[in-house]
Amino acid sequence: MNQVTQAQQISDLISNWVRALRAKDIAAITSIYHNDIVAFDAIGQLQFKGLADYRAHWQRCMEFCSGESFFEMHQLQIQAAEQLAFTHFLTHCGGTNDKGELQKCWMRATQGWQHGSNGWQVVHEHYSMPFDMQTGAILSDLTP
Repeated sequence: MNQVTQAQQISDLISNWVRALRAKDIAAITSIYHNDIVAFDAIGQLQFKGLADYRAHWQRCMEFCSGESFFEMHQLQIQAAEQLAFTHFLTHCGGTNDKGELQKCWMRATQGWQHGSNGWQVVHEHYSMPFDMQTGAILSDLTP
């Protein structure tokens, strides 16, 4: 399999994942993750180990905003080889709160992918948000 085909397979998986995020479909969201995923998310605990732990985190995230989910991916880059691949991108994401107000921010993301018997799966994911070192405040109003 060549690198273009590998990158296209990952791109297709990511497109389905974005649709699942917008639909708040936890099973489809977590279908790209390996059972032994290690994730560093900007929200919640320091790290998540294993699919069950990360699935529970995604469930909490989807329940946080009771209304419509908002998720856009920008500047997606895919680097793929035979067995390993990396993606990085910016996300503009959020959701509608109980008052009907859309709350969203920009985040940074990196994923490590591994190709195995189940196809391409994310084995590591890292989300982060920039913050001001002097105040500790999250800089949620930054834009690319």
